[in-house]
Amino acid sequence: MISSSIYNYVNVLDKAADASWLRNEVISNNIANATTPNFKRKDVEFEEYLREELVGAESATLNATVAGVELGHLDARSYVDMTELSYRLDGNNVDIDTENVELASNQIKYNTILESITHQFSLIKTALTTS
Repeated sequence: MISSSIYNYVNVLDKAADASWLRNEVISNNIANATTPNFKRKDVEFEEYLREELVGAESATLNATVAGVELGHLDARSYVDMTELSYRLDGNNVDIDTENVELASNQIKYNTILESITHQFSLIKTALTTS
């Protein structure tokens, strides 16, 4: 993590990449336990934390809004999802089709985040070499 507020956009993207990586691990674990009796699926909460940070900022511009984000509030957390719901008689609530769709969607998000980080560093490199 870069410790200057002018790089907060990259830092926020880094937190988003970490959350996406964690979500990938959690979904993979859900898939691995799709036939385990009484297993309850897990999910990751991150987007709500990011939304709260961005909505709470009082700036009119995205750059100033992101610069004001408190990075400590953007730690992704996993949680047990739909504990009272079971798809089968053995108490498991993992739907393998849903998990596969979530895994594919998460992979697209992760790749997009990495492309955004690469783009930001490319802009920084361009700014440093043209000065």
